[in-house]
Amino acid sequence: MKTQKQQACRRSKRAHEAILAATLELIEQRGYLGLSIEGIAACAGVGKQTIYRWWPTKAALVIEAYSQKSTDYLQSPDTGSVKNDLEVLLTAIFTRISAPPSSHVITGLVAESQNNPELAAQFHRVFLKGRRELVIELIEKGITRGEVNPEIDMEIAADSLFGPMWYRLLIRHTPLDQNFAKQLVRQTLAGMSASSEEK
Repeated sequence: MKTQKQQACRRSKRAHEAILAATLELIEQRGYLGLSIEGIAACAGVGKQTIYRWWPTKAALVIEAYSQKSTDYLQSPDTGSVKNDLEVLLTAIFTRISAPPSSHVITGLVAESQNNPELAAQFHRVFLKGRRELVIELIEKGITRGEVNPEIDMEIAADSLFGPMWYRLLIRHTPLDQNFAKQLVRQTLAGMSASSEEK
């Protein structure tokens, strides 16, 4: 027979999974701004206090729920060329985050993170860190192949590729699409190539 503790753990796991699933379902239906803890609780069949026991804010819950959905496309390309690798990766990222509901979710989280250091740290850990690490990994492969100047600053290189992405996502003045990914990679690599290294 299962102990009471084991049964409670199973119930907690089911509730946890139901809450994450309800969060994703309601984001699709209502968007980030239309999402509420009350609505999630009703959809998941749990009380609000159950949600608050695990997540202090709506944003913290959304980050965890959405992180599971948004990592399936994050693969490390291996085309044999740093230019092509970065184009493939950035095109995948740009395509995913620029389309609703992802675009609304991410911009909403960015806005809330500005005045919440704890949330900002969670957002960085879940959404930003892995993507930056993938870019740096691809650039390091380019260095190994002699395509990229080994003296470049990796953090600045990552900022050079992701900074324009955030600008277009938040300002929405021009599309964040495959064409932009290609242009951005080409122009950024021009300043990082081994041939541009100072003599």
